[in-house]
Amino acid sequence: MSDRNLEYDFKWCPGCGDFGVKRALEQAINTYTEEFEIPRTSNVIVAGIGCSGNMVHLLDGEQPFGIHGIHGRTLPIAFGVSTSRPDLNTIIVAGDGDFLSIGGEHIGPSAARNPNITCIVMDNGVYGLTKGQSSPTSDTGQITTSTPFGKMEAKMKPLELYLSYGVSYIASHYSSKPKLLAQFIVDGMKHKGLSIIHVQSPCTTYNDTYDILKGDRKKGIPGTAFIIEEDHDPSDYNAASSLLQKGGVPLGLIFKKEPPTINELQDKLIQDKSKKIEDILASYSI
Repeated sequence: MSDRNLEYDFKWCPGCGDFGVKRALEQAINTYTEEFEIPRTSNVIVAGIGCSGNMVHLLDGEQPFGIHGIHGRTLPIAFGVSTSRPDLNTIIVAGDGDFLSIGGEHIGPSAARNPNITCIVMDNGVYGLTKGQSSPTSDTGQITTSTPFGKMEAKMKPLELYLSYGVSYIASHYSSKPKLLAQFIVDGMKHKGLSIIHVQSPCTTYNDTYDILKGDRKKGIPGTAFIIEEDHDPSDYNAASSLLQKGGVPLGLIFKKEPPTINELQDKLIQDKSKKIEDILASYSI
């Protein structure tokens, strides 16, 4: 990594779940660019701040365009890219702290606009880059560097949050299955609208949840991750809501609908010859 990008010498801890997400994203970009016969530079990766942000600098092969933005603002930056250049494949890489804490305020408006953006959220339940403080998805009562007597706030449930906001594509997986994860990332890229692939990506230094996710019979740990049943209907909101009430970490496609994107609505407005540009602009000043 350092030989290719001498100015960036970022490293992840051994065993970090983000390595699996990196492999999945590379596979997804390769699949997408080959299928649609576009150059890798037609992909734009928007990152925030955190361990996940290093993804912009660490991808192997020909580099897509990358924007290492500011903390919590991946969605508005990506919105600008996507709406101004709809020909590009806009991808967000973010962590749970970046996307769900300071960045949480942008999820609702983004879901309402439904832009063509694929979000890959790496959830490790802590702020790993800044030495393990609690994040929105840390367990209540969890001991961290910022909560030595246990976290007092309730644990956020991001999948339920996405569903309640009306995100049009919601999938969930974890980093130990990069080939399967890559398939959902590609599916999210093809989806017309806002797609969020929420990935459990354990932090081996501050919050190692591998055994909790996969289970360990010798330690008597049943495992919280489970594969979504084949008869689940992702187009059914109530079915998706019921699925999330089961608890644990569902692996697969949770919800998918296809409302018009903001790009399609803008194009329709532009093509409407009955509305003059001057009148449209004037309407904003009323």
